[in-house]
Amino acid sequence: MLSFSRKTFEKSEGGGPAPTPVEPARRRPIVGLALGAGAARGWSHIGVLRELAAHGVKPDIVAGTSIGAVVGGCYVGGKLDALEGFARSLSRRRIFSLMDVSFSGTGLLGGARLKALLDDALADSTIENLPMGFAAVATEMGSGHEIWLTRGHLVEAVRASYALPGIFEPVRVSGRWLFDGALVNPVPVTVCRALGAELVIAVNIISDTLFRGTVISDQLVLDRTLQSLDAQASGVSPDAPGFFTGMRGRATSLRRQFGRNSDGAPGIASAMMDAFNITQDRIARSRLAGDPPDVMISARLGKIGLFDFHRADELITMGREAARRAIPDIAEHIALMPTGDDVSAI
Repeated sequence: MLSFSRKTFEKSEGGGPAPTPVEPARRRPIVGLALGAGAARGWSHIGVLRELAAHGVKPDIVAGTSIGAVVGGCYVGGKLDALEGFARSLSRRRIFSLMDVSFSGTGLLGGARLKALLDDALADSTIENLPMGFAAVATEMGSGHEIWLTRGHLVEAVRASYALPGIFEPVRVSGRWLFDGALVNPVPVTVCRALGAELVIAVNIISDTLFRGTVISDQLVLDRTLQSLDAQASGVSPDAPGFFTGMRGRATSLRRQFGRNSDGAPGIASAMMDAFNITQDRIARSRLAGDPPDVMISARLGKIGLFDFHRADELITMGREAARRAIPDIAEHIALMPTGDDVSAI
């Protein structure tokens, strides 16, 4: 269906025939980008952003959930290069060195080391002072309310969005305790629309059919990492001062919490992640069916585990490939966007 200005159909003053309808110039729509949750697979968002930029597609609004909030926050904060450099530098050993085991009782990991990295990159950035619209999605503890963080400290908002229940400690924002937004809105299309987006591009990196295989893969990675930590810790006595904060204590604690138990059953974190992501997938399917995006980018990430943060090179490439496949669809939607108020459907 084409849209034309009503004025093109008015008769001339001399009573002659109406001029031939001419389609008016199109305007650029307000573009929203919804970056979904998906743990390590979220590094593919970097590739998506790179490929969109290469084709001149720049979002006006970015909404992110969990890892999507991390990548989206760094992008709008002008630190995507720094994030990409960090992601590509990760090794299995470095990933686990960033995990600070918490004894607070509210989460397995304190998250202080990750917070320090974000603070270094984003300093004192506030959401309202960013060059484009941004929202991080979080979930309020107790009520289960979906919270859109659109003001305040950027790092605080990002941390609240990725605070996986039971793994990371929840984050207190404006008197509310918040954790991972993937529990309520894993791919925040609705947030982009509410913030004014006319064309919404969503990046969905969730698929429940892949979880069983990736849990096994993640466990093998973890076992190798913990064996390495054990080897480094050889000769350290359990009675030595600071044992539980030392290398051997860290390996023992991580093995119990993230690895397998003595009978081969999944550890706490593996079981929680599996259950969490199955739930997340069901929620995403429901939300996307109710409010589908204009363009969906789905990266093929079946061989990437949820904890494979060290595989950034592959993930970024996969993200670029997925975005490249969607470029014709994006271009078509932009071309079909009508002009302003003086438009009627014919």
